[in-house]
Amino acid sequence: MNNRKMYNTTLDADLIRQIKILAAQQEKRQNDLLEEAIKDLLKKYEIKAKP
Repeated sequence: MNNRKMYNTTLDADLIRQIKILAAQQEKRQNDLLEEAIKDLLKKYEIKAKP
C-alpha cells in the first residue's frame, strides 16, 4: 500500500505549462511525471528514497 502525503510547492509558470503538455502527450498524470523527475534527481545525487 502506498504511503502518500500531500506536498505543496510553487514552480515556474513555464515549467507548469511544459509538464501539463508532456502529461497530455504521454497520457500520464502530471503527478506521476513529477514523481519520476524527483526520483531521477535523487538518483543523480545518490540519495536513496524509501521504496
